[in-house]
Amino acid sequence: MGEGGGGRAIVVGGSIAGLSCAHSLIAVGWKVLVLEKSCEPSIGSPTGAGLGLDPQARRFLDQWLSRPGLLHSITLPLTIDQNQATDSEKKTTRILTRDESFNFRAAHWADLHKLLYETLPPGVVLWGHQFISFTTSPVNASVIVKAESLPKKEDLEFVGDLLVAADGCMSAIRKLFLPDFKLRYLGYYAWRGVLDFSENEDSLTIIGLRKVYPELGSCLYFDLAHQTHSVLYELKHKRLNWIWYINGPEPELQGGSVTMKVSHEMVAKMREEADKVWVPELARLMKQTESPFVNVIYDCDPAPRLAWGGNVVLVGDAAHPTSPHGLRSTNMSVLDAAVLGQCLQRCGPDGLVSALEEYESLRLPVVAAQVEHSRRLGRAKQGLGVGGEEGLLDVNSLQQRWMPFFGSAACVGDYKC
Repeated sequence: MGEGGGGRAIVVGGSIAGLSCAHSLIAVGWKVLVLEKSCEPSIGSPTGAGLGLDPQARRFLDQWLSRPGLLHSITLPLTIDQNQATDSEKKTTRILTRDESFNFRAAHWADLHKLLYETLPPGVVLWGHQFISFTTSPVNASVIVKAESLPKKEDLEFVGDLLVAADGCMSAIRKLFLPDFKLRYLGYYAWRGVLDFSENEDSLTIIGLRKVYPELGSCLYFDLAHQTHSVLYELKHKRLNWIWYINGPEPELQGGSVTMKVSHEMVAKMREEADKVWVPELARLMKQTESPFVNVIYDCDPAPRLAWGGNVVLVGDAAHPTSPHGLRSTNMSVLDAAVLGQCLQRCGPDGLVSALEEYESLRLPVVAAQVEHSRRLGRAKQGLGVGGEEGLLDVNSLQQRWMPFFGSAACVGDYKC
């Protein structure tokens, strides 16, 4: 195979990071197989969550998708980034800082995932396949991945030139290389929910919200109260996405997820507390949302490496678990995929070692700085210690624009994404 040709990649994990890698590598001539433990696509998830896409990520997503305008059709603009203080006793808010040049777009996780999956060639994703282990062939340095077919309850082997670990923040593949690399609980968890108001546009809840939050549909709202904060923005198809961060001991999780099932008693207590903390309109939204869930907030110190042996590479949350305050997780995953594809194309199929070294050198400085900034931003908004001090002294530093590499994450060569 010549310059720009491709080998065969086995991607473990079929979330947004894994599907983005499939698109990116297929675009530069690689054959790709994605192994995902879920038995079917997460299409139409009743819970799910919102996310924000920056211009860099959108540029690559648009390149990968089969038709212009597909991404635009599932997103709404976020042109304003506004932080405001809430007085929980008086039930009033005041603006702290406002950035009217914020150029993001809001999407529902399930909508973006569906779009990425449905625009891949048939047969790229194998649903219901749980990663077990991998070995490297001593003859030709290929990787042999063993996975269990959950529907058939049988073990299968898949051979490729490259193993891409996109298996999330609790990555089993990362653990093989970095056994001491642990998730760090940041001192708080989040209640999350999405309210579908498509059949209740004229309800008192929605009318009240639009009075208090008049720029829903274009604004990313952050409400800061005493040692807590919330996030609110609108999604396509008349949905409202909200998040409420609460300081407290680390909740007990089960399985390999950072989300947890909640009891009726937990939901009732959350709704009762919402009345005490937030303005009535926001509290009413939280109380009327069906199936809210808890997301425990973790991150990690930057990994010392992202690739090993010229045939194993980490991407997405497997590479850099991060807190959500900088809207980074999805954007970093997309950029990981894009840069990996560029490096593989640049170095050719016989230059895997060089390609992964270049990928690592380009992405490590960016993701390390962004994970650290997101951690500081979140702890500041929660009234927790930041570098020996409580909170941020300058309210303008609450703006998303101060994220390192906000608009200039490096790609191959001197080109900026």
